[in-house]
Amino acid sequence: MSNATQLIHSIPVDPLTGAISVPIYQTSTFVQQAPGINQGYDYARTGNPTRAVLEDLIAKLENGAVGAAFGSGLAAIDAVVKLLSAGDEILAVDDIYGGAFRLFTQVYQKFGITVNFVDTTNAENVFEAITAKTKLIWIETPTNPTLKISDIEAIAKIAKANKCLLCVDNTFASPALQQPLSLGADIVVHSATKYLGGHSDLIAGLVVTKEKELGDKIKFLQNACGAILSPFDSWLVIRGIETLHLRIKQHCDSALIISRFLEKHPAVDKVYYPGLKSHPNHAIAAKQAKAFGGIVSFSLKQDTEEAATAFVTSTKLFKLAESLGGIKSLLSHPAQMTHKTIPAEKRRSAGVADSLIRLSIGLEETNDLVNDLKDAFTACKKILQPTKNKHKIEEYGTAC
Repeated sequence: MSNATQLIHSIPVDPLTGAISVPIYQTSTFVQQAPGINQGYDYARTGNPTRAVLEDLIAKLENGAVGAAFGSGLAAIDAVVKLLSAGDEILAVDDIYGGAFRLFTQVYQKFGITVNFVDTTNAENVFEAITAKTKLIWIETPTNPTLKISDIEAIAKIAKANKCLLCVDNTFASPALQQPLSLGADIVVHSATKYLGGHSDLIAGLVVTKEKELGDKIKFLQNACGAILSPFDSWLVIRGIETLHLRIKQHCDSALIISRFLEKHPAVDKVYYPGLKSHPNHAIAAKQAKAFGGIVSFSLKQDTEEAATAFVTSTKLFKLAESLGGIKSLLSHPAQMTHKTIPAEKRRSAGVADSLIRLSIGLEETNDLVNDLKDAFTACKKILQPTKNKHKIEEYGTAC
């Protein structure tokens, strides 16, 4: 049976009514036959039938044992970090999502959990950076926004040998393309706001664990800390997952064509897309994923925030906005948006140039999107001309 067919039929028909769509159980509490005797649910923070369908579904899609749904992607990340104790260390990918960077450095460091950022595209860097305090290895692959690729299987072996947990943020790939638990990871997290929801109409996070024992710890934290996903938003994610495989195919097909167009444009300095053979870890991406995703990033030869701003405000179909993974194409300027909280020096050292632009390829006709980009390049042609005297890095300013 194909993955797409299995996905569709993993969403159950309601056993009480035969409803083909999962019912939304919009209730806070459940009637009990006697104290402690109920029909599987007592209070909606602890468990809800609609949320349970989503949690079971994402566990199946990721080949995991336990799924847990949270009120946001950051709430999901927060639950994983809460598995650690004061004195523990996180070894994290250097090109990390800005929200995760903020959570690790500005929230958990003051509680005695330290973080060490390394380039995980080379597994040897991970091996060399591990210390006796390292308890969690945190990778995104592809990363946000430079689409670096890390070898999940190789890093999983290093994690296991050093008795560390490996958590993979699988948001950019989704389980339609990549299943980190099958490659040896212990935990997968998703911002379900993105491809799983798919329609830019919800905020949600998911955690899936390979082993039940670890999943039970996450479920305890979900209940104890209370950052749960509502029944209605759970239903929205389920509805989004129903079309995941179809949407992902179109995202990927268009992204490859657009990345090839950008690679040839004279105003573009670098294109970041794992599907290009020029990508340094193209072979690893091809080995561990079925396709290369719907995100394309590129930097301009005129490497300034001013040039990037001119471009991102010149498109018509690509809408300037935070987030990604929806049916409408979006673009963003990470230095001023998603990665603004990361110090400029650290951001640049991770490869996030001042002119880097991230595209989330939607479901529009590919030629229309290419033409929109062409028009934007034409509209801001003058400012995109590289200057003879390059600005020094310190003249660019710093992010807030």
